[in-house]
Amino acid sequence: MKIEAKSNCPLHNFEPCKQTECAWFIQVRGNNPNTGAEVDEWACAIAWMPMLMIENSQQQRSTGAAVESFRNEMVKANETNTQVLISATKQNITEGKV
Repeated sequence: MKIEAKSNCPLHNFEPCKQTECAWFIQVRGNNPNTGAEVDEWACAIAWMPMLMIENSQQQRSTGAAVESFRNEMVKANETNTQVLISATKQNITEGKV
């Protein structure tokens, strides 16, 4: 069941929506983050906010995962570099170069 909201504008004392006469009436194209369905519709920017906030949260989670993965790779590389430096230092000590 799809529920259709009334076209009453909270910015204009709940008068009918002025649609294209209003700067808040925008077009959104992309995919619905809840259903994956393609979206290409005009509506009030305020009405789009819940869907856009869900999409933003999904993108933030994706970015967080990428940053964590990058961090883990940097930790591994740092540990490897540390081991190489320790080995080189030990070798230099045994050879009397230090």
